[in-house]
Amino acid sequence: MSISTKAMRRHDGRRADELRTITFQPGIAPHAAGSVLASCGRTQVICAVTVEENVPRWMKEQRVEGGWITAEYSMLPYSTLGRKPRDITKGRIDGRSTEIQRLIGRSVRAAVDLLALGTRTLCIDCDVLAADGGTRTTAITGTYVALELAVRKLREGGFLKDTAKSPIRVPFAAVSVGVVNGAPVLDLDYVEDKDAQTDMNVVMTAKGQFIEVQASGEESTFSPQEFAALVELATKGIKKLSGLQKAALG
Repeated sequence: MSISTKAMRRHDGRRADELRTITFQPGIAPHAAGSVLASCGRTQVICAVTVEENVPRWMKEQRVEGGWITAEYSMLPYSTLGRKPRDITKGRIDGRSTEIQRLIGRSVRAAVDLLALGTRTLCIDCDVLAADGGTRTTAITGTYVALELAVRKLREGGFLKDTAKSPIRVPFAAVSVGVVNGAPVLDLDYVEDKDAQTDMNVVMTAKGQFIEVQASGEESTFSPQEFAALVELATKGIKKLSGLQKAALG
């Protein structure tokens, strides 16, 4: 199903196939091995990678070779219009944060050669400074930039067994798509997301391979044709994001 992007204009003036303004500010956290402030419109997420020279206990007990990658995600109290209490005040991580950090971890591990990392853990922290839709996709897209910076530092320092080859197999990014007012659109902000008939988050490699797709009808259903249209939009968005990531990394 082909998308017509000329007829429709969204509430912020964007075309149906148009991303919000995307920026990356590397080096935002000086003590991290790699970090970036990723902005997608008014959504802002700090993504940072730190390195620990050990692996989880289960890897040692099961004698699993290589390294590991884990992720944590949180929304800072002032990231939303109304203050969001910290998880620590509730004594547990909320279900949404748990789901998102697992998604981030799975996405990164799918694109990295864990054996090539050596016996170490890369810890990814994604902290939302401002939320206006697409926080999980912005976190994943920013994580690739922070990860690339961290891996460069490991290679330059001679910490990897094969310093001539990056353990990152392929770049990756994520974007949201959805059906809003009956039309498929790319990169939903909060206004669109809260009223979307269908909501979908897509994680893909720069080569166009899927890592994960999360799709749901919001009190509605969607057709195979609409699904195909959303995939087409997401693929187009990932291609643009990959180019922006590459430019930010120089």
